[in-house]
Amino acid sequence: MNTESLLQRFRDPQLARQLVAEIHALARSPMTFMEFCGGHTHAIMQFGIRQLMPPTVRLLSGPGCPVCVTSQADIDQAIALAQLPDVILTTFGDMVRVPGTQNTLQEAAAHGADVRIVYSPLDAVRLAQDHPERRVVFLGVGFETTAPGVAASILQAEALGLENYAVFSMHKYTPPAMRAILDMGEIRLNGVIGPGHVSTIIGSDAWSFLPEDYGIPVVVSGFEPVDILLTIRELVAQVARGEAKVVNAYGRAVLPQGNRAALDIMNRVFHVADADWRGFGVLPASGMAIRPEYRLFDAAHRFTLPEIPSREPPGCRCGDVLRGVIEPPECPLFGKVCTPDTPKGPCMVSDEGACSAHYLYRSVEIAEPASNS
Repeated sequence: MNTESLLQRFRDPQLARQLVAEIHALARSPMTFMEFCGGHTHAIMQFGIRQLMPPTVRLLSGPGCPVCVTSQADIDQAIALAQLPDVILTTFGDMVRVPGTQNTLQEAAAHGADVRIVYSPLDAVRLAQDHPERRVVFLGVGFETTAPGVAASILQAEALGLENYAVFSMHKYTPPAMRAILDMGEIRLNGVIGPGHVSTIIGSDAWSFLPEDYGIPVVVSGFEPVDILLTIRELVAQVARGEAKVVNAYGRAVLPQGNRAALDIMNRVFHVADADWRGFGVLPASGMAIRPEYRLFDAAHRFTLPEIPSREPPGCRCGDVLRGVIEPPECPLFGKVCTPDTPKGPCMVSDEGACSAHYLYRSVEIAEPASNS
């Protein structure tokens, strides 16, 4: 697949062609950019954006898949919760196939656990209303994007007097992970493609620490392929000029200060805590724990769970992928024993996982590289 055929897949191929030409003209020295969001990773792979880049521009995937960064210990605890008597465990669909140390939620369900996929935490609240004799637990997985909805479900359960509803919070804040990647020094980044959905909640100003503390630019991007090309063009231009600032290229959805209503409800229910991330370990002040005043709805407080000696899937390098240390095809399991049908790690399970994206769009990945012409 050559450059022109890749461009024809864009909604506005003429604008895409212009942006690609500008990126080629500006990127005279090597530059490495990381997209934080898994949605961006899939769009970049699907539309062959890597193949449109000059040899000087490298794009890396980051830890923007909330299912993927959920630690093995938390996955094991979630499976243990599902196996408790009288519990209905509710979750989003990706979680049921993530391998734990011994099995998955899907396998636990096959052995009698009541695991149900819901589309919203409010669906879990309704289940608690419909089954007062059961204990309904919702797995709170996600970044700042999903946390306000989970917080709202706790407030609704409180208003309804539902003592049989609880949340197992594995929610995480995104900026600490970006700090950790830069502080670890395993990779050198020249800029960051800021996550669009997360930034609708926390605002573009939340990323100001990147230029202020690390001297690198960040551009918050939308999800259309032309959005991503515009973002890369802006990053390349800043690096070429020796600048480092926050630019909001997703102004149709993101405000500098974020969504105050969503932040208020999230902060009302959750407080900042340390959190365990796959591939990173425990990152200080990166997690969302349920405040003591809502302890009735905190599954971690209400249930006594067994100590489980957790271990990573043998051979899986999902953690290294999440930090940008390796590309998915560099994992020895990728595309061999680890595929979307037989995933060995969460990076291949989730719709936002980098391994999933590389596998799904591998026919584009092996396309002819773009020329400078």
